[in-house]
Amino acid sequence: MSKRHAMIGFAAIMLASCATSPAPIAVQTSSLPAPVPLIHFDTIISGGMIYDGSGDAPYQGYVAISGDRIAAVSRNVPGTAATHIAANGMAVAPGFINMLSWATESLIEDGRGQGDIRQGVTLEVFGEGWSMGPLNAEMKALEVKRMGDIKYNITWTSLGEYLEHLERRGVSTNVASFVGATTVRVHELGEKDVDPNPEQLQRMRGLVRNAMQEGALGVGSSLIYAPANFAETPELVALTSEASKCGGMYISHIRDEGPKLIEAIDELVEISKQSGAPAEIYHFKQSGRDNWGKIDAAIARVEAARAAGQRITADMYTYPASSTGFDAAFPLWVQDGGLEAWVARLTNPRTRARALAEMRGPKATENTKLVVEEPDKVLLVGFKSEALKPLTGRTLGSVAKERGKRPEEVAADLIVADETRIQVVYFGMNEDNVRREVGLPWMSFGSDAASMAPEGVFLKSSTHPRAYGNFARLLGKYVRDEKAANLPDAIRRLTSLPATNLALKDRGSLKTGYAADIVIFDPATIRDHATFEKPHQLATGVRDVFVNGVQVLKDGTHTGAKPGRVVRGPGWTGWPGGGACK
Repeated sequence: MSKRHAMIGFAAIMLASCATSPAPIAVQTSSLPAPVPLIHFDTIISGGMIYDGSGDAPYQGYVAISGDRIAAVSRNVPGTAATHIAANGMAVAPGFINMLSWATESLIEDGRGQGDIRQGVTLEVFGEGWSMGPLNAEMKALEVKRMGDIKYNITWTSLGEYLEHLERRGVSTNVASFVGATTVRVHELGEKDVDPNPEQLQRMRGLVRNAMQEGALGVGSSLIYAPANFAETPELVALTSEASKCGGMYISHIRDEGPKLIEAIDELVEISKQSGAPAEIYHFKQSGRDNWGKIDAAIARVEAARAAGQRITADMYTYPASSTGFDAAFPLWVQDGGLEAWVARLTNPRTRARALAEMRGPKATENTKLVVEEPDKVLLVGFKSEALKPLTGRTLGSVAKERGKRPEEVAADLIVADETRIQVVYFGMNEDNVRREVGLPWMSFGSDAASMAPEGVFLKSSTHPRAYGNFARLLGKYVRDEKAANLPDAIRRLTSLPATNLALKDRGSLKTGYAADIVIFDPATIRDHATFEKPHQLATGVRDVFVNGVQVLKDGTHTGAKPGRVVRGPGWTGWPGGGACK
């Protein structure tokens, strides 16, 4: 076909799509971009409802792509293109941002990141306390020793080198990371419960600054775990202050999500205030039945800080169950010194008895109470040992009954046998609270999981369904079916809100000149399929995904393309004129 005939055919398609499409939703003319001269683009997406990430009402229009950038967003045909994608009846939105991703290892195994790509995610954000750098020789040796099903060579030392390693290896999503406060602490202090001296703290601050200059987004902490919990507030303020000097933020799995939830939120607000950095709460929730009623006070604390001028936000996953290890249920002192020290203590009868007695006492956390009192609400999903893998998918309660032991005894037995923290699911949250939280205007979303596929090494363990369904579940169950949030605002909180919070350049909106990270999905059919019983099931309803202008998902099928790049924070020294670090 000649170029002239191709152009005529394209024009006919455009006219037909305009003729058969529903009338556009009215919006204020002042909010529309100025007309664009008729020019030639690489790709034009036509006829879809444009949700630009602002939260404004959608309108029927066109998005043009040239190279890796959005070249035009318009209600009218902006020009011609080599490739035309008809999006009639579909939503066209910026690519979604996963604010809490654990795809750090799964993308090494499989760079396609199918679990998230199939939901429209185009940016994975890492760094919940632990980050893939900076590492020293001892940390590298421990990482290799503790590896689970996925094995890999650690060829990097710094966080920036790890991110660049992913980009060179090839990934379908973009990647970014916070530098982990735990990682920085272990680098200088090891895994023991000690405080840094002034010289050590200064070196820790230097590691944060180096990571920020490599492009880290800020400092991330996870304070319910050892050794992260050993860090006191002044230490966290000092590290976050370095991030703040580089335009970064503080983001935290706060110190308590149960009895001391409000005090933990207050600590985050105080760290933000003293450091000058904006702050975000990871997976905002209230754990344990006795704490479900604290949702009003928790929301009020965040909104009071925001009203006072602080930039405090949160993110969440869209399920009433969490997933982590047994370390979240065992006393912190028994874990002092790291995994190997924890296992050794559980083999000592006297130390083991003391730890288990404490788990039955008044110091028990909400996860501990589930282990001891409601073990049928604790699902076993991840073992390292082949001998223990047959227990995958069973509850702790069923295994305890089979063995004729108390559940906390069985948990200790499993830790010693597997020599890992063991991945479990805790059913300790409230569905009504989850439904309320998805509508909060300052709430973003994160899977708190890897991005995997129902094949190969990933099937050697189970997982939480959020690994496959977190974002589709938001848009299907909570937005479309239950009306807990409206679609334009949900998209805003999947895109421009997290991009703004992270101080990202040219991401998170459908705007001319922005990176061409785009998702096309059907609001009427998008849904999650993963369940707690059968989590390895891909979501449906997302039809096409572009990352940096390259089509990664086409008609619901992965193209094999891996155009993902490192997305860096404002402190990166590679920005024109250098980074923002003061």
